[in-house]
Amino acid sequence: MTIHRRDLLLGGAAMLGAGIAAPALGQPAAARTLRFVPHANLASIDPVWTTAWIVRNHAYLVYDQLYGMDEQFNIRPQMVEGHAVEDNGLRWTFTLREGLRFHDGEPVRARDCTASIARWARRDALGQKLTSLTAEMKPLDDRRFEIRLTKPFPLLLHAFGKVTTPCLFIMPERVAQTDAFQQITDATGSGPYRFLRDQFVPGSRAAYERFAGYQPRPDGAPSMTAGAKQVHFDRVEWHILPDPATASAALTAGEVDWWETPTADLLPLLRRNRNVAVDILDFMGLFSTLRPNHLVPPFNNPGVRRAVLAAITPGDIMKAVMGTDPDLVRLQPVGVFSPSSPLASDAGMGAFAQSIERGRELLRQSGYNGERLSLLAATDIPTLSNAAMVVGDVLRRIGINLDYVATDWGTVVQRRNSREAPERGGWSGFVTNFSGFDFWDPAAHNPLRGNGEQGWVGWASSAEIEQLRDAWFEAPDLAAQQGLARRIQEAALTRDVPYIPLGQFFQPAAWRRSVTGLMKGPPVPWGARRAA
Repeated sequence: MTIHRRDLLLGGAAMLGAGIAAPALGQPAAARTLRFVPHANLASIDPVWTTAWIVRNHAYLVYDQLYGMDEQFNIRPQMVEGHAVEDNGLRWTFTLREGLRFHDGEPVRARDCTASIARWARRDALGQKLTSLTAEMKPLDDRRFEIRLTKPFPLLLHAFGKVTTPCLFIMPERVAQTDAFQQITDATGSGPYRFLRDQFVPGSRAAYERFAGYQPRPDGAPSMTAGAKQVHFDRVEWHILPDPATASAALTAGEVDWWETPTADLLPLLRRNRNVAVDILDFMGLFSTLRPNHLVPPFNNPGVRRAVLAAITPGDIMKAVMGTDPDLVRLQPVGVFSPSSPLASDAGMGAFAQSIERGRELLRQSGYNGERLSLLAATDIPTLSNAAMVVGDVLRRIGINLDYVATDWGTVVQRRNSREAPERGGWSGFVTNFSGFDFWDPAAHNPLRGNGEQGWVGWASSAEIEQLRDAWFEAPDLAAQQGLARRIQEAALTRDVPYIPLGQFFQPAAWRRSVTGLMKGPPVPWGARRAA
């Protein structure tokens, strides 16, 4: 007998067991707790070591930032009182707001900021560019630090306030001195919530307690990650519920307040529930991608990567991910830049032949010799699992010797950092999602980089893309930037293929109508409150 998710909903609340305690709706403590179902398990607490959104979202609660980004993509001060730019853009001086403190009671000092910037910059695409232009960075006193550049860098504030991963979060100097390629274990921050490490149960629950010493900005309406981060819940609980039916049942029963990523097949049921709201909070959309490992066979062969791209039909993958609702999926292929970006174009789009026959032909021409391809597939995130199953089928049909490794997302996040061959614990490829913010331009577009072993996992190398990216930073106007972006996309799709675009979709969230004030953008709790 086949059991469907909708059947499971009838008994879903009974399946929760010990995972979520029954809500004490009449008790003030319950009303002061926000219960959230995130899209994945929290497998790391280091937002520099990994680009995983789940870790970034955790970091938004725990850490604060020098600058934030609002819904209009404006960069606005957060921890800083202000900054001064002198010497024709070559000297930047930043001044922290008074009274900022870490969760351990220590004041936030300028040296904490410079240490955090230095660690973050080793792993971030924009941070690496900033480092290449930095002559000196140093604290001037406890509240001021200075960055001196060799040439102007207009994107400096954007680098500090962007929402693309890895984001710049300020840590204590002692923590930020950890090598950027090693994971931190100390989650001391200065953000609105403290991470309760003693209540952390990996795969089940993470808990956060309101930090009484947090100092939100005194001005500015909250908008995305900018403005006054006023929090109205004393406690935030993350409940890890990888089964969609269980998560849906918990939400409809009022046992959780907010589900980040409901699956497409459950949306109609949720929309019919008068106590549940459904809407798209990430208004930039999501982009599914296949990331190849460029260091090991067979994806170290660009011909194999081109063959897979030619065989992929993005529309089929998006239907598997989010159904056929035209408001939720884009059925046509997308390039390397967000369709809403002024840099989007049709350059190189003919590489999407969307044909198994074309993929087989290019695979034969590539010299592929039957090497095993180990595809990591996260089974606990439905959008990734569904996309990976379609990709796996395409790989088999064009003649790839596929090892389909079904595992959880936390394992993918850990394993993808290995540079070993698959038989020694490494990998060949994995499917992941990015936000439209990540793909707005070449500046912070991590999977587009071609800087080899200094780059994002997968370690793509492309001298052409890197040279064009450097030229993009120097472009005098939008027209010049657009011309360079076309050349970057053509190189990415027809020659080097650093990653394979699988399509764009829009992910609705669902929450109890008793919770109001949820922000657009990343899932952050400031501004949210429980209705009386």
